[in-house]
Amino acid sequence: MIRLYVVDDHALFREGLLRLLGSDPEIEVLGAAGSTEMAYAPIMSLPIDVLILDFELQGEPVTPFVQKLRGAGFQGRILLVTAGLPDKDAVELIRLGVSGIFHKQHPPEELRRSIQQVSEGKVLIEQHYFQKLVRMAEAPAVRFTERDQQILRFVVEGLANKEIAGELGISESAVKASLQQLFAKTNVRTRSQLVRVALEEHRELL
Repeated sequence: MIRLYVVDDHALFREGLLRLLGSDPEIEVLGAAGSTEMAYAPIMSLPIDVLILDFELQGEPVTPFVQKLRGAGFQGRILLVTAGLPDKDAVELIRLGVSGIFHKQHPPEELRRSIQQVSEGKVLIEQHYFQKLVRMAEAPAVRFTERDQQILRFVVEGLANKEIAGELGISESAVKASLQQLFAKTNVRTRSQLVRVALEEHRELL
């Protein structure tokens, strides 16, 4: 028997999934939850073989939750079931040891087969995610000076160049020069793109 737990915040999908999997004689559904808060204690206490986890719960990616589970010693296989996820998040989840990424548009029989394969220790992740992982590993790390980090924080907060200059006690031309360096380092062309990259890839600096 494959002991299974389901975490998905869409009640209709979750209940349908429970009915589908509950009818499989080779699967024992140990429980289900609609949020990470409700799911954490059962996940850590039950003998779960495969955790079915939606990528986004209450509008937030589950990456921090997976990190929390792994840090707490959860040893079960994790199968992400999602309508889609950004490559960056997929790569980070692969680093955290998820066993598979299953797209919701695929038929139910494929999900059963994926659960079986994941429970046997197979990794079900599309090749392009691994290629992205390799490219990210080979790319040189972006290095930010202390001034870069200060200006990046102010840009994310929405301050104009003149306001940033006032906060740092420097000239506007110096702020513009620093911004151009930030654009070059992050490979963007506009402030809005810089903000997006900062929030998605360099949140630890903010």
